Amino acid sequence: MEKSIVHNESESLCVWPFEIRMVRTYIYCKLYGGILISLIFLISFSVPANAWTSSSVSRQALVVKTANWKAHQGSLQCYERSSTNETWKAVGEAIPVVVGRNGLGWGVGLHPGADTEAPRDNGPEKREGDGRAPAGIFRLSSAFGYVPAKEASGIKMPYMQATPSLRCVDDAQSHYYNRIVDSALIKPDWKSAEEMRRVDDQYQLGIVVDHNANPVIPGRGSCIFIHIWKGPDAGTAGCTAMSQDNMEKLLRWLDPSANPVLIQFPEGTCRKLQTAWDLP
Repeated sequence: MEKSIVHNESESLCVWPFEIRMVRTYIYCKLYGGILISLIFLISFSVPANAWTSSSVSRQALVVKTANWKAHQGSLQCYERSSTNETWKAVGEAIPVVVGRNGLGWGVGLHPGADTEAPRDNGPEKREGDGRAPAGIFRLSSAFGYVPAKEASGIKMPYMQATPSLRCVDDAQSHYYNRIVDSALIKPDWKSAEEMRRVDDQYQLGIVVDHNANPVIPGRGSCIFIHIWKGPDAGTAGCTAMSQDNMEKLLRWLDPSANPVLIQFPEGTCRKLQTAWDLP
């Protein structure tokens, strides 16, 4: 993760939630003749991309399991450990979640890629617009929601307010593909983008999942979040979703100093890889 979360160009602001430096402070950006805009709370992780090992610095994990690659319903169990030398321990009870309407597909994250010799179970690859949520291991880098940061005091993760002009770009041809940007402050070059302040309130609270983040590979999937579901039977376009009550509890528990990750697989795949990949 070499680049700053804020990409400054003349008359532009681009938030890069997937490329975060080791800083915990407010960033002040001056654009358009010195107008102060967004306060963005930053924090970083020291694990390089594609580097999930038994010595990972992560001490919190959200483990999502589904029945198979095509299932859109599953369960989420929280795990934690006091140090990287300790054994993972379950926290609380498992909760119901939904994933992509077409199930899961291998994403791009901390886990070994398909071009390595590391053990890896068969399954489809995540692609843009395929209706699958990414399978694998991914950093959880920040949170977002509709309320201002001062009203989100119970959230310890770096927090971003979702304003009406905030977008996550899902057009693979765009320079801003798989990035969160303020569309009021840049010249859009995309044909499609996800509104971060939705009218259905599913993004009232959410977590950014660092899928396909460093580097960003065009077409491998974008804008992956954990957010509030439409309902327990409704799959998503590619995110992982749960009830609002469980979302609130999860965000109160997550601690950025523990370098939390999302671990998401079909149950059988998780069993096969548990020992080799030191999974909870």
